[in-house]
Amino acid sequence: MTDPEARQAPGPALRVVRGAPTPAELAAVIVVLGARSKSNAPASGRQPQRSRWAAREMLVRRPVTAGPGAWRSSALPS
Repeated sequence: MTDPEARQAPGPALRVVRGAPTPAELAAVIVVLGARSKSNAPASGRQPQRSRWAAREMLVRRPVTAGPGAWRSSALPS
């Protein structure tokens, strides 16, 4: 047999501790918190795409050789 208290739903997810917010203020806080929690969650388990400029492997690159166009190839990602 199961305990009837164990089947009860958990308490509220948000509780006002101090003050008396209006329904509009409370709704705004809930919307902001909901949007923030969704933005931190990875979309479908994939990691966000990184720019080639921020790639760590770019710190270790092939040496730049002198010659025509060397200045241009020194700044481009390989």
